[in-house]
Amino acid sequence: MPLEKGPEVPVDRGERSDCNSDRKEPTITTSAEVSANAPSTSPSQQPRQTLKFDAEYARWREPFGDKVRMPPFETPHAIRRFNDTFMRAVWARIPPQPSITRTKHTCTSYDGVKIYIARFAAAEHMRSQQPAQSAVLYIHGGGMVAVGVDIFAPQLARLAAESGVQLFAVEYRLAPEHPDPTPAEDCYAALRWLSAHAAGLGVDPTRLGVMGDSAGGGLAAGVALMARDRGLAPPVKAQILVYPMLDDRSVFALSAASPLERFATLPVSVLRVCWEAYLGKEKAGRADADVSPYAAPGRAGDLHGLPSTYIDVGGLDVFRDECAAFAARLAAADVEVEFHLFPGVPHAFESAGDISVTKRAVEGRIRWMRAL
Repeated sequence: MPLEKGPEVPVDRGERSDCNSDRKEPTITTSAEVSANAPSTSPSQQPRQTLKFDAEYARWREPFGDKVRMPPFETPHAIRRFNDTFMRAVWARIPPQPSITRTKHTCTSYDGVKIYIARFAAAEHMRSQQPAQSAVLYIHGGGMVAVGVDIFAPQLARLAAESGVQLFAVEYRLAPEHPDPTPAEDCYAALRWLSAHAAGLGVDPTRLGVMGDSAGGGLAAGVALMARDRGLAPPVKAQILVYPMLDDRSVFALSAASPLERFATLPVSVLRVCWEAYLGKEKAGRADADVSPYAAPGRAGDLHGLPSTYIDVGGLDVFRDECAAFAARLAAADVEVEFHLFPGVPHAFESAGDISVTKRAVEGRIRWMRAL
């Protein structure tokens, strides 16, 4: 979803024998010979590293330098202030979508709290009395700690207009004020509401998809697990996961010396803060911690029975490995998967605007939306 360049935001802060050769007596190699013949570990002979920015992305990035990288904030509230200000300014540059109307609905979450759901739909969707239309429950990103539907609204309207599919966006509550399980439960409540009220909205409940980006992609994957485990009927048809944030263990295992850290738009330290706000410091990143797979879907033990899945992620994204692992596990569980690893781009690469890799990524996402 192409964007113009983003705004600046003030920040505080052994040899092989031939088959025909004569047989020779075996030789014994001494430890000294092993040491003498071992490969050198000098810096000049370190493993080759081929990661680099996509050429178009690099040209876009050059004028900004490190400004495209979030500062290493140490608290979730500092992350929220920066993200809200930056993303509001970015999405506000998207042209209005006069064909799309936004209406407000509410649902009740697991704890009795009313949750806001925004519908982004074209006039023909709103007028239809035949429950035959597809729909997407969209869950926004923000590291579980930031942003909201109002900030994402221009982007959601554009996505509805370009795809021809109506979106229902849920205003889930954020950590740290509302840690696990609240964000995932809020999103599941919205899905359950949409399924139950589908007929009145002109929606076919067999044609529902869940979609999200970044943290929202992780929540969408969690909601799909919840729908499977809780027997939502009809089941979710597809999940569309855009560089999803799936597994807290991955960012805690990633070394600061990793080549990915040099390319990251989101520092690993910031992502650790987000996971700690969501799961708690005593759980986040600990392999033996009792963490719900609905909060961190990468921890799920069984992926059988999940809906058809689309995943894309950049080859320079710190979520790269967890996304690739999740896609492989889905395929091993006989779930239909389309997975794209786009080389040369980091997290949220659409910020570079109308470059080739963005076009390919958006085409894939919209194709899956239209297939619902």
